[in-house]
Amino acid sequence: MSISEQIKTYITGQPEPKRSEMQNLHQLIIQVSPGCKVWFLDGKNSEGKTVSNPNIGYGSYTIKYANGTTAEFYQVGMSANTTGISVYIMGLEDKTYLAETYGKKIGKASVTGYCIKFKTLKELNIEVLEAAIRYGLEQAAH
Repeated sequence: MSISEQIKTYITGQPEPKRSEMQNLHQLIIQVSPGCKVWFLDGKNSEGKTVSNPNIGYGSYTIKYANGTTAEFYQVGMSANTTGISVYIMGLEDKTYLAETYGKKIGKASVTGYCIKFKTLKELNIEVLEAAIRYGLEQAAH
């Protein structure tokens, strides 16, 4: 199955209204960064054991590990969680930036060092969420 088919299957497998909101968010991220690399991680490790929620990823950057090795990973990710949707902004040096910059303006969401978690898009300021996503995609590109 292609990545786009895996993403479609993952999103259509969600209950409404999460399904429509994830589809809208997927389209928004693609519009923000047309032509970016798109990923699908099924949440399973090399033994096939589920270790995380499935994730849709956008963009690409190189993670540098403490032992000197590197790996390619997505810059912005999205996944369904038990209560709503999580958007991940990866590769940020300053772990306070997201909460300080977007936390008070984004609406009803939990904002940590790399994650924006919310129940529904209706409770968010979409422009602020888009700005955070755009920032994440631009940061890791440098």
